[in-house]
Amino acid sequence: MSVQFNYGTEPGEGYLAFELAQAALKLVSQMRPVQLGQQVLITADSAADGRVARATAEAVQAVGGVPSLVFYPTQAEPMQAPPLPVAGAAAAAQVWFDFAIAYQLYSPAYHAALQNGCIYVCLTGMDVDMMVRTIGRVNYPALQEMAYRLYRLSQAAETIRVTSPGGTDLRMRIDKAGDPFWEPPPEKGFAQMLGGQSGFMAYRESFEGWLVFDGCLWPPAEIGVLRDPVRLAINGGYIQSIAGGMEAAIFERWLRRFDHPQALLMDHACYGFNPGVSRPSGRILEDERIFGCMQFGIGATEYGSPVHCDGVVLNPSIWLDDLQIEERGRYVHPELVELCRVMGAPGYD
Repeated sequence: MSVQFNYGTEPGEGYLAFELAQAALKLVSQMRPVQLGQQVLITADSAADGRVARATAEAVQAVGGVPSLVFYPTQAEPMQAPPLPVAGAAAAAQVWFDFAIAYQLYSPAYHAALQNGCIYVCLTGMDVDMMVRTIGRVNYPALQEMAYRLYRLSQAAETIRVTSPGGTDLRMRIDKAGDPFWEPPPEKGFAQMLGGQSGFMAYRESFEGWLVFDGCLWPPAEIGVLRDPVRLAINGGYIQSIAGGMEAAIFERWLRRFDHPQALLMDHACYGFNPGVSRPSGRILEDERIFGCMQFGIGATEYGSPVHCDGVVLNPSIWLDDLQIEERGRYVHPELVELCRVMGAPGYD
């Protein structure tokens, strides 16, 4: 994963320190409100940005929560079991903010924590700049309304089609049962993601056509921002072939070495619309939320896949049955256009 800097001062200890404090406070008071006395775990591996982890711990303390901050070595892949002390802390946490590059989402510790009622917040790879742009400077209520509106519009359709200038032409059929993440929170724990993303529930085996990633793809760690498109032929929901340049070859070798059929199965599709993200950076958490993008997950962990990866399609056009809601990366549905204006998204004045 490669990261581009605008100024060269981004890694500095004091970079956007005041803005970071405000964003961390917004994280624990608006995005995932921490209640008085709640036991809150903050995890970061050795590849993560410790500044955001520490700022979050301080913000938790400020709002009356009880923070515990844990650093540990970076693992080879996401979703692996963490060191035992981390797993033990997660099992006792009521809220868990995870900043690790090799994230704990879908790991044994994650499942155990949710079973115990923990709310897991995945903020993998977030650095100071990202936290300020995607949380601190965002109209969060409008962002959430955009998410709900996109979900409702999508679930009302029978079929969704996505095309892109890069060559994507993919269809999928809606599962009317809906996505449990959009239902009221369960009695047990649940996962929460960074704002600026929405989706729909599609039958995995209904994905058909060409999927071309031209924004970013991660994991594997060797890729990140794409220099050349990665072209996937999808039939019956499964990847049939992978084509492209060097990065496509790296991706195919990585994916096939797990030797598991469900690693090749489409897992989900999401809309990206965080106003703080305008271009790929190599950090998958924000790249999935590039304003106007589509993001697709591969590797159905629910069906036993040992791996999961995410890729981004830039400037998509999207149809819900015959209703077009986006044209080359710009939302065109009137309700969505108005929300884009409220959020202050560029180009919607």
